[in-house]
Amino acid sequence: MGFTTPADLQQQLHQALSHLGSLPECVLLDYPDYLNIGDHLIWLGTIFYLTDVSATHIKYIASINSFSAAEMDQHLGDAPILLQGGGNLGDNWQRHQKFREHIINKYRDRPIFILPQSIYFSQPAALQQAAQIFNSHPNLTIFVRDNYSHQIAQQAFHQCRIIKAPDMALQMVGMPGLTAKTPQQKSLLYHCREDSELNPAFSPQQINLPNLTIQDWISYQWIYREKLGDRPEWYWRLPGIIRLIREGWQRGFSHPQEWISRQQWQHWHPYNSKLNSLTHATWHQKSWSLMHSGIYQFQQYHLVITNRLHGHITCLLLGIPHIFLPNSYHKNEYFYQTWTAEIPFCCFVNDATQIKVAIEKIF
Repeated sequence: MGFTTPADLQQQLHQALSHLGSLPECVLLDYPDYLNIGDHLIWLGTIFYLTDVSATHIKYIASINSFSAAEMDQHLGDAPILLQGGGNLGDNWQRHQKFREHIINKYRDRPIFILPQSIYFSQPAALQQAAQIFNSHPNLTIFVRDNYSHQIAQQAFHQCRIIKAPDMALQMVGMPGLTAKTPQQKSLLYHCREDSELNPAFSPQQINLPNLTIQDWISYQWIYREKLGDRPEWYWRLPGIIRLIREGWQRGFSHPQEWISRQQWQHWHPYNSKLNSLTHATWHQKSWSLMHSGIYQFQQYHLVITNRLHGHITCLLLGIPHIFLPNSYHKNEYFYQTWTAEIPFCCFVNDATQIKVAIEKIF
């Protein structure tokens, strides 16, 4: 079956998630208490699916850092546990995997669902450990985001129910406020991740195009950080009011149009009241604000080149023509091959020398 529009992908997501069954209540774990906008898109898509589609009451929410077994047990009852989707099922992002394994090992008396994930293990021993824990759970369902992950899961996690599903952020297809803008001048963004998933063949030095802006998520440019260790030493020498001014300036006051857009998004968007009515509304609002930052960042450009999966998905949500590049392993390419290869305003490129040709093809 071909998927030629983002709406097709949303429909496929709903079909896959129907395997959650009746879900009147649940616990949702692994809130992204960091600045990766892509993970906040996943979170919001999950929240909107649970509240709008499955009418689920979320009894308890926690990040890895805030999780309390005692507190969760107070709220849990016999509610199933849902674990946040993403691209961290494996040994590349070990904190998430260890947390996931801990929860699955501890709570064997209730259903657990891992929401759509890409799977990558570089070490066979790590995969073997995960398989032992996962297969020991009597009622574990794993949603996977691509054909390759589906194959690995079927082989390694043979006692689990394995279901293929697109990314949770695609729940937000068609949401009000998600449209491409028309910048006054021709502009091109290379949305380039700079962490362990950067494919060196597509480093910024390899992309030689005129009028090219190179940025990762705009949130990574802010001084503001969630954890104390993320702040540089000199930061703490600044008086408190100066720190607040600097952070406020970077988050929009230096760009009045962005600031106005942010206020409209955070206070007058029709989905805002939904978030305020939920448990941990402050956390959801933070994700909502970060989503605006990513949307506004992309709306300034006619065309986007991205090596982030959620750069690709943000372009799908906004309808922006874009070139999709590999990351350091198979995640991006297999997601594209599984779901988005027939989307007409996107092209996947395996060779940096072919980017110019791809741009001419879709733009």
